[in-house]
Amino acid sequence: MSRLFGSVRSRATLGAGLVVAVALVMAGSAVLFSLRSNLIDQADTQAERSARGVATLLATGKPYADLDLGDENPVQVVDANGTLVAVSDGLERISGTATDAVTAPARPGGPDGPSDSDDATALEPGEIGDDVELTDGTATIDGESADYRFAALPVETDDGAELTVYAGESLDTEQGAVDTALTVMLIGFPLLLGVVAAATWLVTRRALRPVEGIRREMAAITASEDLARRVPEPATHDEVARLARTTNATLAALETSVERQRRFVADASHELRSPIASLRTQLEVGAAHPELLDVPGAVQDTVRLQRLAADLLLLARLDAGEGPGDQRLDLGEVVRREARGRDGVTVDAADVEVAGSRSQLGRVIGNLLDNGQRHARSAVAVTVRRDGAWAVVEVADDGDGVAEADRERIFERFVRLDEARSRDDGGAGLGLAIARDVAARHGGTLTVRDAPAGGALFELRLPLV
Repeated sequence: MSRLFGSVRSRATLGAGLVVAVALVMAGSAVLFSLRSNLIDQADTQAERSARGVATLLATGKPYADLDLGDENPVQVVDANGTLVAVSDGLERISGTATDAVTAPARPGGPDGPSDSDDATALEPGEIGDDVELTDGTATIDGESADYRFAALPVETDDGAELTVYAGESLDTEQGAVDTALTVMLIGFPLLLGVVAAATWLVTRRALRPVEGIRREMAAITASEDLARRVPEPATHDEVARLARTTNATLAALETSVERQRRFVADASHELRSPIASLRTQLEVGAAHPELLDVPGAVQDTVRLQRLAADLLLLARLDAGEGPGDQRLDLGEVVRREARGRDGVTVDAADVEVAGSRSQLGRVIGNLLDNGQRHARSAVAVTVRRDGAWAVVEVADDGDGVAEADRERIFERFVRLDEARSRDDGGAGLGLAIARDVAARHGGTLTVRDAPAGGALFELRLPLV
């Protein structure tokens, strides 16, 4: 049961069914109440009309014996003492009026006397009251019992006699109509609920079919570990299509990240292999022939290995989401410290304050200076200045510069241009990648363009405090 109602389709169908059921119950109750109220109002009107008809005859002086009260609906005429003076034919039992009597006493000119006698009792012309009292009751006429609405209408004759006419109207029509409507609702509402549930089930099934396709494809991707696959995108503009597009974008980003990680591992292994192999060779030669041991070469390979390990460790921390921190520092002082002791490097640094990691920003400046010295013919110029809300560091060399086609490529990891790769002291191709990554994490940018005097000019922009 929990699995059945664990699906979106089942919950949507159940929810729609409950909402429609509540709406139908409320609407049905309102319809039944309105129907019953209208039919009762009609019965009240008819009962009042019958009572006024009899009251009109009494007000014009019609004798009791000459009153035609009929035998379809119950009618009583009661005097001020509550005594029944006239009653309709066939009435056997009544309730809901002033008296439950069904037989009027014999009167001159009444039902038991000669109706055309000269001494028949006749009422003087009078008037009919305005107030009508409506009540519920029952009556039995010719052996058939039913519910009635009774209208009580007062009549006052000119000789002071006060009478009340009770006329009833059967509620069989109201009860029959209400019962019929209730029967129709009891039959129709479940059918309508079934139609709504079926329609909701089919609509949600159709709407969720792309979601199921996305789920199956994602399961297949997880099983095969093939991140080059993509989920199907519906040709619609709804939430499911946006979900598919977002999923594919996530898969693309994940594929790029995994591919970048694989390339990183492969390149790191390749870069580590060279200094390790060289160092091992030198140590093995030194162990066999101590007089041939190249100690400076071994130290140089060890330093290269140490720097590469430090770069890989920093990249790993950055990829893990290490934040830049919020330490306030003087960027000019950082530049002057990193440039100290470097041959051919001139510094023109203003004092500008930024926020971030001193060690990471120092690594950025150091990497830019290393790159500049590696490619410069004779000189590297460094300037630090303000530019609006930015602190700007420019590192310019007098080398051959960077071709426009390579200006974004050089910031990729383990990428080295042929000229740099041919140098014995060339780096591993991580310095500029680390520099741009750190700059971006500090809310800044790192770009390269041609220097005014030739060579390459690297521009680092960081937001001022």
